[in-house]
Amino acid sequence: MRTLAFQMPDRGGGPTGPRMRVGRPSRRARTLLMTLGVLAVLGMAFTMFAGFWTNWLWYRSVHYSSVFTTTLWTKVGLFFVFGLLMAVAVGVNIWLAHRLRPPLSAMSVEQQSLDRYRMGIAPYKKWLLLSITALVGLIAGASASSQWRTWLMWVNGVSFHQKDPQFHLDVSFYAFDLPWYRFLLGFGFATVILSLIAAALTHYLYGGLRVTSPGAKATAAATGHLSVLIGIFVALKAVAYWLDRYGLAVKSSDFKATDNWTGLRYVDANAYLPAKTILFFIAVICALLFFATLWRRTWQLPVIGFGLMVLSAILIGGLYPAIVQKFQVQPNEQAKEAPYVKKNIEATRKAYDIDDAKVSDYAGTSTTKDKSTLRDDAQSAASYRLMDPNVVSPTFEQLQQVRNYYSFPSNLAVDRYKIDGKDQDTVIGLRELNLDGIPKKNWINDHFRYTHGYGVVAAKGTEADSEGRPVFTESDLPSTGQLGTYEQRVYYGEKTTTYSIVGGPQKEIDYSDDSGEKTTSYQAKSGVSLSSPLNRAAYAVAFGEPQILYSGAIGDGSRILYNRTPKERVEAVAPWLTIDGVAYPAVVDGRIQWIVDAYTTTNGYPYASRTTLGDTTTDSLTAANNQHVVAQQNQVNYIRNSVKATVDAYTGEVKLYQWDTKDPVLKTWMKAFPGTVQPKTAISSDLMSHFRYPQDLFKVQRELLTRYHVTDAQTFLSGSEVWQIPDDPTNKSGNAVPPYYLSLKMPGESSQTFSLTTSMTPNGRDNLSAFMSVNADADSADYGKITILKTPTGKTVDGPKRVQSQFQSEPSIAESIRLLRGGDSDIEYGNLLTVPLDGGLLYVEPVYVRGGDLKYPLLRKVLVTYGGNTAFEDTLDQALDKVFGTDGATTTPPDTGTTNPPTSSNPTVQQALDDAQKAFDQGQAALKKGDWEAYGKAQKDLQAALKRAEEAQDEADKGSKSGKKSSSSASPSASPSASASPSPRASAGGSG
Repeated sequence: MRTLAFQMPDRGGGPTGPRMRVGRPSRRARTLLMTLGVLAVLGMAFTMFAGFWTNWLWYRSVHYSSVFTTTLWTKVGLFFVFGLLMAVAVGVNIWLAHRLRPPLSAMSVEQQSLDRYRMGIAPYKKWLLLSITALVGLIAGASASSQWRTWLMWVNGVSFHQKDPQFHLDVSFYAFDLPWYRFLLGFGFATVILSLIAAALTHYLYGGLRVTSPGAKATAAATGHLSVLIGIFVALKAVAYWLDRYGLAVKSSDFKATDNWTGLRYVDANAYLPAKTILFFIAVICALLFFATLWRRTWQLPVIGFGLMVLSAILIGGLYPAIVQKFQVQPNEQAKEAPYVKKNIEATRKAYDIDDAKVSDYAGTSTTKDKSTLRDDAQSAASYRLMDPNVVSPTFEQLQQVRNYYSFPSNLAVDRYKIDGKDQDTVIGLRELNLDGIPKKNWINDHFRYTHGYGVVAAKGTEADSEGRPVFTESDLPSTGQLGTYEQRVYYGEKTTTYSIVGGPQKEIDYSDDSGEKTTSYQAKSGVSLSSPLNRAAYAVAFGEPQILYSGAIGDGSRILYNRTPKERVEAVAPWLTIDGVAYPAVVDGRIQWIVDAYTTTNGYPYASRTTLGDTTTDSLTAANNQHVVAQQNQVNYIRNSVKATVDAYTGEVKLYQWDTKDPVLKTWMKAFPGTVQPKTAISSDLMSHFRYPQDLFKVQRELLTRYHVTDAQTFLSGSEVWQIPDDPTNKSGNAVPPYYLSLKMPGESSQTFSLTTSMTPNGRDNLSAFMSVNADADSADYGKITILKTPTGKTVDGPKRVQSQFQSEPSIAESIRLLRGGDSDIEYGNLLTVPLDGGLLYVEPVYVRGGDLKYPLLRKVLVTYGGNTAFEDTLDQALDKVFGTDGATTTPPDTGTTNPPTSSNPTVQQALDDAQKAFDQGQAALKKGDWEAYGKAQKDLQAALKRAEEAQDEADKGSKSGKKSSSSASPSASPSASASPSPRASAGGSG
């Protein structure tokens, strides 16, 4: 382009003057632009440095710096090694193609048009070569660095001491070695292909290859060079065929016997396996033919060999297996596939640790015990959890929130504590910080003043008070109760998702009481010190908050806390673990500890069918509250709960404990990251008492056991014994019913055991197929023992959905529920608990009411059914009494077909019945208004009046010769209609 210029006269009017150039920036502007450019580069560099530096500081603060350095150096090493290999391979082939160029280009139109490009790049050949090699090296290095897990597992892998049934290789070969070999093979293919493309383009540019020119299409040098590269490619293909043989053992395929089938089937062992072996030898021969072109200088034989290999791959690798499947397998599929199905069953049961699951036949219907004995057995069969932790969180919040800046998780936890010397199933939650409830939101309040939650709130899982509220064993602020003395401040929790700056000149709000706000200053050494200007600048950049750099609220002792949820802390210090979707708190040795279950997994266990963790662990609760396994879409075919982790709610300290001492995957990672996992012997007895069997592992296992409870290959293939996880009958989401923790006495056991339970139904049916439980008590010698009670196939035993339907369709119960709903009240159904009892199944379900101005659930009724008898009563004892027909169930007056109580010739009895009717009417009026206090008082008056009526009638019966007959016809305790029809008490909402 020409420079635009014009002349201007000087001040003296001379004919000439200085020239002014337009379009070129002045020296000052150029200096400014250069300065801005340098600052931009420095800014980007510091931003990258800030991310690296803050990560290093965080890992050092939690004392897991070895995890950071091991991971970092592994990634750096892989980046440089494989990036350099790729760059050298491509660069050498470009250089070699340039060196082997012909001395003179053919005189043709094609070559003349290429001359311009050759001349254009001639001055920049070295820079172009360096740029191309650097680019491919960076891409290859970045790709290789992402394989750090694969490298560490390969280099540190330990033996499983189990061999696959086909090739008799240790499982570690498939879990640790084969993935690394496949990565190397893929890298080799990529290197050869890029080198081949780069070499071919170079040869073409410099005349070694000709497309339209007359005569030979390639020089001898180009032919030899490209033939060697193609030969290497074919040789790698031979290696791929050989590895594919072993890959058949971990190959997934569609098979009607099961989803995500893994392992060899008949057609694999008898068609694909021989085909892969034959193709391996053909590929080796073909590669040798390509190498031979260095001497023969012709592609005739290599092309023929390559064509033969492609044809063989189609015929031997595709057509022949299809013929075997069509004409050998399909006509006699069960006989052909049975041996391979047997291998799959055995491997899958081992891989998911369900090979010891005990399946027992269970009648499903009660035996002939008398009712009083059944009633006593029902009392001791389980600790019936009436406080559903997934329902009562709003109740905890309403009664124990204290301040709006506190809140509880939507799903509380279930644990066990010693209360009055006895193990008590307990519903527990922490009063965590809720920044949305802060009275005035600003940077200081959000990050300096409101920094932590305060205290544990716990309640008995088996009881409610007279108003239907939880019976708290630990409550109020500061928290008091039966959990002893402990550090109550909660700096790390599930709801703590933002950073806080603590320990400096700015005081924190500890809690508030009647005397006002109490302040505190963080005393632990958690978090990262902000005393260094470099640290402050790095966090200002990393968090996008410039005030961190210059705020006067930060001073000596200030520390920044972040990564504060238990699951993200454990995932950060152990990135090789898969984290359970639920963390739960426990008071242990005077501290609040978050307990996190973690898993080791692999998808390389031969013959074991795969499952997708996200799909398998989803149920009606996780779908509603987003409590999923961290690696949701990971496909695995081996899983162990190998690590139990704890996170201190005050200090944030993370500890990893080896739980499964036999797991080879964990041993491999412990070799890769020595010192990060403490031995099982380091677990204190107090902490051990709060460990439980993890829900997500149980959900994975129950999903597999819907098919793999069958160990006979023929039955497995027929599919006649396939079960399914029923939908949650108390939730309309259409998701699976969640498992429930419950202290339970299984058939044949003498005492209750803390267990995790679920039910299963036939495929496409609503009747019960099996009841499954696992010993969830970590202190028990039978921890992890899975028991399945299988009901008779030819008998219909009601499943959860049918039981729920019966509850809601019974006229008296339906009417009571309608009355409970009243004006603006809502009904919520709690966990439908299933308890094996004397050959039958006892179902218990708490019913909650949200009503009036108090929009939180209160326990109002308990639904119980057993052997076709159903009760809907105020308390569990009353419901059990009614179901089993014992004396305690006969406290209601007989129904006369109206809302009025029956009349009596005895004036004392009649007066008591009149009082009962009055109390009943008052209760109904209070129920419609949502006045639960008045409703509870009316219920007490109703009970007292009915008791007076019964006592007066008994006295009258003793003084009459026909007392027995009179008692049978008039007493509430003996009325035949008392258990079948609604009465004033049965129709009213109970007080719990």
